[in-house]
Amino acid sequence: MLNVSRNKIAPTRDEAHWYSLEVLQTPHAGRILARWLIGILVAVLVIMLLPWQQNVQGKGKITALSPQNRPQTVQSVIPGQISSWRVQEGMFVSKGDTLLVLGEIKNEYFDPEVLQRKQEQLAAKEGSLKFKLEKADALIGQIAALEVARELKVEQARNKLAQAYLKVTTDSAAWAAEQVNLQVAQAQLDRQEQLFEQGLVKLTDLEKRRLKFQEVNAKLVSAFNKYNLALNERINAELNISTLQAEFADKLSKAQSDLAATRADAFESEGEVAKLENEVANLTVRQGNYYLLAPQAGRIVKALKAGIGETVKEGEALVTIMPETPDVAVELYVQAMDLPLLKIGRNVRLEFDGWPGFQFSGWPNASVGTFGGLISVIDYVAQPDGSYRVLVTPNPSDEEWPEQLRLGSGVFGWAMLDQVPLWYEVWRQFNGFPPEYPSDLPGAEGGDKAKTETASK
Repeated sequence: MLNVSRNKIAPTRDEAHWYSLEVLQTPHAGRILARWLIGILVAVLVIMLLPWQQNVQGKGKITALSPQNRPQTVQSVIPGQISSWRVQEGMFVSKGDTLLVLGEIKNEYFDPEVLQRKQEQLAAKEGSLKFKLEKADALIGQIAALEVARELKVEQARNKLAQAYLKVTTDSAAWAAEQVNLQVAQAQLDRQEQLFEQGLVKLTDLEKRRLKFQEVNAKLVSAFNKYNLALNERINAELNISTLQAEFADKLSKAQSDLAATRADAFESEGEVAKLENEVANLTVRQGNYYLLAPQAGRIVKALKAGIGETVKEGEALVTIMPETPDVAVELYVQAMDLPLLKIGRNVRLEFDGWPGFQFSGWPNASVGTFGGLISVIDYVAQPDGSYRVLVTPNPSDEEWPEQLRLGSGVFGWAMLDQVPLWYEVWRQFNGFPPEYPSDLPGAEGGDKAKTETASK
């Protein structure tokens, strides 16, 4: 019945022959599947609670941090014709080594002695300038001498004028004295004639007195003439001063004109000398540019021109050189929406082409074959496609980058952000939301608040 006693009264039944009981039993495979589903569900729930590190992904290539250490092309400063090559592709060159030799193609430089002839022209023009400057110095001395002579001559003429004034005064006094003498002689003659008429004197005495009167009259005329001559000498002395001043002014003007003309010629010669010096310097530099030199130590990557006799233009690239010790860096390109999440010094994981790696973007510690880096530069200007360039340098506290890296190789990188639960990252990806604003950037409190509000919803 109930079959609860140890003493069984019912005979033993073979339940395997009962089909209904066999159908009602749970299949063994179903129980195994249920256990697996429950285990998977528990594992997924546990995994969803694990931390996940958000990241910003970008592709790029290997480059050099310093512009001077990046591959560069060597251009020809002057147009010319390739005369000979001194290097081969793959050869290592030191700074200043000759890469190739150019020949001249412009007809004004065909003369092999053109530099020497320009130097001779320069020497001749410098000699001419020297003599012109000496002539100018001589004219300056001549002008100074004329000014001194003018002062002396004018002073001498003024002394003569003073003497003329004194002579005029003297002759004027003599003329006045003779006038008095004439009056006295006239009075004496009148008295002598009266006495002669009265018969008191002889005729000979009267004639003597008349002779004396004539002598006095003659002296008066002579004194008057001397006086007039002194006046004329005074006028001539005054005119002589003006004449001397005008004469020396003319001489000084002519000397100053000659000095100005000489100085003008000297300035023109100085301009020609400067022009010739410039031409000599240009020719010297041009002849030095016939030899294309290595700007720095490095390895010849590629010759952009081939053969002998091929002409090149001014500024045309001829050789590409890879610097000897480039400071290797990586330039990654990220989208504009991810740029605010990055900052200088943020960690980056890199996967180089040629170095196989397994990258778990949310668990960088589990990544294999990747290398660490730090963001050193973030561009302020977008690229033509709207992306932004980020320069990454090796992380000194992480594994060193391979020595075999070559500039231009491809790179894939992950810039590490903050950690969030895996379930939140799945939910964010499913809804298409951007990563969380990093906590170490300005305004992170607002980002954490938004994160909390979003999670609560």
